[in-house]
Amino acid sequence: MKILVLGASGRVGSHLVELALKDQHEVTILVRDPDKIQQNHQQLRVIQGNVLNRQDVEQAMVNVDVVVSALNTDGRDTLSASLPLILEAMTQQQVKRIITIGTAGILQSRVTPTILRYQSTESKQKSTFAAQEHQHVFEQLQQSDRDWTIVCPTYLPKGAWTGNYRIERDFLPEGGTQISVADTADFAYQQIFSEEFLKTRVGIAY
Repeated sequence: MKILVLGASGRVGSHLVELALKDQHEVTILVRDPDKIQQNHQQLRVIQGNVLNRQDVEQAMVNVDVVVSALNTDGRDTLSASLPLILEAMTQQQVKRIITIGTAGILQSRVTPTILRYQSTESKQKSTFAAQEHQHVFEQLQQSDRDWTIVCPTYLPKGAWTGNYRIERDFLPEGGTQISVADTADFAYQQIFSEEFLKTRVGIAY
């Protein structure tokens, strides 16, 4: 499998790269600062560039089977601004599958199921900017013809892999309060090889 990982220098992204290389997949990463990448592997192709640059995204998308995006907001509109470029490059290269890391805020609220969690009393976040960015991504993916899955973790502390977590389509598992970075990456990685959650959000928590 030839996997493009975006956000590879981040917490979840670096775990995804590690998992894919461990299984001997060919991994391409697009990063602004290659010096941040700790892995050195013959199956790893590092492209220096920016997801907001069309040519960089197009270069990274060549000879790829699947895209996994662990990009974060950085307090800016990087997520929503880069996705059209990513989807366009995927279409050009006939790449159908994309898995993204979202946030539990864009799952449906259990209290008021007609709205999203971040819009309801369930949310404890004072700022809604990141959730709104993730919502824009969700809406863009819904309107696309790609085979997408959004993995939506709740609070993401560091922590070792356990493999013992709960998932639920469109909702956060009841009573879930946290999920480790390693377990989030583990579940997202599994989606590369699964069609169980095509075109849907998946809540993940302990």
